Amino acid sequence: MKKIISVRFKPTGKSYYFDPVGMAIETGQYVIVETAHGTECGEVAQGVHDVPDATITKALKPVLRIADDADIRRMKQNREDEKKAFELAEERIIKHNLDMKLIDVEYAHNRSKILFFFTADGRVDFRDLVKDLAGVFRTRIELRQIGVRDESKMLGGLGICGQPFCCSRFLKNFQPVSIKMAKEQGLSLNPTKISGSCGRLMCCLAYEQPAYEYLNKITPGLGSTVKTPDGEGTVTEVNLIAGNLRVRLDKPQDNAVRYYHRDECTYLRGGKRAPIKPAPEPEEELADNQA
Repeated sequence: MKKIISVRFKPTGKSYYFDPVGMAIETGQYVIVETAHGTECGEVAQGVHDVPDATITKALKPVLRIADDADIRRMKQNREDEKKAFELAEERIIKHNLDMKLIDVEYAHNRSKILFFFTADGRVDFRDLVKDLAGVFRTRIELRQIGVRDESKMLGGLGICGQPFCCSRFLKNFQPVSIKMAKEQGLSLNPTKISGSCGRLMCCLAYEQPAYEYLNKITPGLGSTVKTPDGEGTVTEVNLIAGNLRVRLDKPQDNAVRYYHRDECTYLRGGKRAPIKPAPEPEEELADNQA
């Protein structure tokens, strides 16, 4: 086990591991650390705790020190100056007639550089813009192009569910989402109904996907032939969540359509997929062994 702390640099940003180097650091404190972007001041999302050595893939950077009042004042001042820098940069973008959208601005803690995040449909020649901004701020300027999902995370907003965006509220990393998930969950494939404000597939499609994958495996699919208490029939409708099947019986005398639970039916053949038999619960296995 290795002792680490988790530090984040944005209220809803990803947490990063750092080596506390023996310091007693608690959740909610601010620390000064060395990052790939230089020296930064971050909030401790979780104080000193142990994690397995296997979870640490590379050497951790040490905490330089616990932030003092001067560090915290500088951090707050940087946040205020970022707002002014944002307004000025937008004016310069319009002046240079660049097809780009400014998203966010970040000052390095020691003010050695300023990061400007933007989105654009393609490559943008911003060399003249960088020279212009460097002449105004008298420091190093970096422009970084990001994707539309990162834009939504930075700006925030409300989703079609009425809740704040998951990415700006609690998601630390974007999960892979595919149209296959929408199909397996029986959702409409209308892009306006399964896409978020960023224009990409909604991240929440991944939340229930494991449950739907399991239910799809144990439930006879459409068109499959099953054996019911009333004889054999063909599945014409499936309700995965409730586990109900609409079955048209093969009896020539009635050819009736009836509803059954999947536990009442035995899969025989055909259909889009052959269901698997659910594994018995550990308690059931133990009881069988004892018997």
